[in-house]
Amino acid sequence: MESPVSYFSSLTDPRVETTREHSLEDISFIAIASIICWAEGWNEMEEFGRAREDRLKTFLRLPGDIPSHNTFNRMFSALNPEVLEGCFMYWTRPVADLCENEVIAIDGKSMCGSRNSGRKSVVCMVSVWEEKNHIMLGQTKVEEKGNEITAIPKLLDLPVLKGCLVTTGALGRQKNIASKIIEKEADCLLAIKGNRGNLVEQAEDSFRFLPVNAFDEESDCGHDRVETRRCSVISDFPPIESKEE
Repeated sequence: MESPVSYFSSLTDPRVETTREHSLEDISFIAIASIICWAEGWNEMEEFGRAREDRLKTFLRLPGDIPSHNTFNRMFSALNPEVLEGCFMYWTRPVADLCENEVIAIDGKSMCGSRNSGRKSVVCMVSVWEEKNHIMLGQTKVEEKGNEITAIPKLLDLPVLKGCLVTTGALGRQKNIASKIIEKEADCLLAIKGNRGNLVEQAEDSFRFLPVNAFDEESDCGHDRVETRRCSVISDFPPIESKEE
């Protein structure tokens, strides 16, 4: 894989040229490398750079030595977040291209601590998680007056969805979302809940009375209990009304 810096070439340096002590490329590389090594926060980015300064100077310019934590903070606070996110997705794409036939989960989570600073509501993010490589392929913020239903379609343009099984949370069980997943030549796994009229009852009757095409079962221990999971697969649904939908 190429150097991560090459994937961030589309970033525009927001600083005045006469005040640039550190290059954007150097700051970006140290930040990315430190995060890969589990750094959390600006201070740990600076500590990572100083601990590896001699090695970093063999391939980075570093005219002003290692940037301070304040420099990391100011730089990334000034960068366009959407462009930065796009660069990260472009960087992880070569790895994600290897995940065909794997499971990709799309789900929303509330950010811890986001209710602070006088906020009336928490900040919610919807992310795309690739299970095999344990990497996040994309992420978007849920608009304050929106929800996951409006945020998920923004993440479905990822080219890596082809050939994968895409799962979503309960709110992602929408016709337009399922259609877009299929357009990407992917399969979708959508949960059925009790608010879908008779659909749950019809599905349960299908599994109760129709022959099963495939079955699997596994047991494991967790949270001080033994859990057994059973999965049945059927391909014909006579009891389901409006099957074509």
